[in-house]
Amino acid sequence: MSAPERVFERAIIFAPLSHDCQITRQILLEAGIPRVIARNLSSLRAKLEQGAGLAIIAAEALSEVNLESLQHYLQQQPAWSDLPIVLLTHHGALEQPLSSRLTDLLGNVTFLERPFHPATLISLAAAAIRGRRHQYEARDRLIDLNQSEARLKNTLETLETRVQERTAQLLHNQEALRQAQKMEAVGQLTGGIAHDFNNMLTGIIGSLELLKRRLARGRFEELDSLIELGMTSANRAAGLTHRLLAFSRRQSLDAKPVDMNALVTAMGELLRHNLNESIHLELALGEDLWIAETDPKQLESALLNLVFNARDAMPDGGNLRVGSFNQSLDRAFTESQDNLEPGDYVVLQVRDTGSGVPQGIINRVFDPFFTTKPIGLGTGLGLSMIYGFSKQSRGHVVLDSTVGQGTTVNLYLPRYQGAPMARNEHARSGRAPSVEDGETVLIVEDDPAVRLLVSEVLAELGYRFLEAGDANGAIPILDSSQRIDLLISDVGLPGMNGRQLAEIGRQLRPELKILFITGYAERAAVRGDFLEPGMQLITKPFTFDLLTAKVREMICV
Repeated sequence: MSAPERVFERAIIFAPLSHDCQITRQILLEAGIPRVIARNLSSLRAKLEQGAGLAIIAAEALSEVNLESLQHYLQQQPAWSDLPIVLLTHHGALEQPLSSRLTDLLGNVTFLERPFHPATLISLAAAAIRGRRHQYEARDRLIDLNQSEARLKNTLETLETRVQERTAQLLHNQEALRQAQKMEAVGQLTGGIAHDFNNMLTGIIGSLELLKRRLARGRFEELDSLIELGMTSANRAAGLTHRLLAFSRRQSLDAKPVDMNALVTAMGELLRHNLNESIHLELALGEDLWIAETDPKQLESALLNLVFNARDAMPDGGNLRVGSFNQSLDRAFTESQDNLEPGDYVVLQVRDTGSGVPQGIINRVFDPFFTTKPIGLGTGLGLSMIYGFSKQSRGHVVLDSTVGQGTTVNLYLPRYQGAPMARNEHARSGRAPSVEDGETVLIVEDDPAVRLLVSEVLAELGYRFLEAGDANGAIPILDSSQRIDLLISDVGLPGMNGRQLAEIGRQLRPELKILFITGYAERAAVRGDFLEPGMQLITKPFTFDLLTAKVREMICV
């Protein structure tokens, strides 16, 4: 035991009679207990402040002195400290008034009558030191806890500052701020994204590394499986970003009139294909259903997610009902909801007879990465994506559930109020239009890898192409006599953005056709407000088939 530790386990002896003092000192010495003698009350107080395991005090040493200093020390002990004191008395002294007063004064006191057996003193001292050791251990734990609390508080304050700064950048209205504060999942969201993306990146990077090794060794067998693995992981990563943008209401929506009954009917076979044979699917589509205004692809994705959730809630089979109906919402209902106006809505309803959701967690089902499914069977983004999609579409979603009886989800989408739109009856031939000599595309993209890939696709199609890394490089080309049949531009360019470039391009070339590509652009979230005639938009990551189709469609129109 080191010297500092011995100080906190020593016995301080305060006895005016040298006989008592020496006997006590000798007994403790033979027992191996550290000890020190206090000659007067001031010395006792000073040594106690230096550290002590217990104090051994003769009662008569306190009888005719001012005890205010000792009393103040004992009363000012920290919460963890309760100094044990062994008070040496004479036979029968416990009945004396002084003993009663000293008990009130000293607190944690044990009386030992003289003459005493050495074993008794040693036993009391050892017990007192053990108890005192526990007190100092408690003190150390409190110090550690206080330090940990201070570090945690500092960390939380730092995180809170960062979250507030980031929230201020991303949220533009009070409703969005309330929703962000409602989500306790700032840390949960970050961890969920990192977990899923790391898994997907492992699949992408690992498959590419294996491809590189096999090609270097001249092994060309089974390359398709590695390519498929990388593509699958990359598509999963793309799906994750789309779901995150959907939840945060920042995805690019292509809102248009949608016949919900026709959409559900067309998906019927796909839905049945993804259900167990023990699940009975019923389509209960309302008559005279209004036309909804929404993004049909996002609506399809939402319906699939709801059906998959219902399927997973019925592992032993059950009934699944997909229905539709008209609903008019009054202000009494909409005032209690976020971002919802009174009016006419078309409702997509998915009802199952599955396990249900406990009421204790039903308020969390729309939070990102919250899932009741076992690990590996769900990301927790399906319902949060539907929530974000409904809000961005100026709609609403409601989930009602009873444990053991099932769950009902109603997705409200606004009724289309515009003029009837004629269907596009453009006949698509089995063979794509051929490329005419000299057809030229201007590619404006600040990411060299994306620019290279797009140019390679265009070269394979037979188009000529020109490249620019930003708007400053593109404007002189647009202002030249160079033939340009199509402008492909990223929305998020450095400096002047793609939409501003398009406006200048239209001033220089009024008939210029423009295809925007974007990974995320807030202004492009609602395509109808962003695009003009002769403009289209696709989101990254896109397939080369989609890019090819869009380029041919726009140039050939």
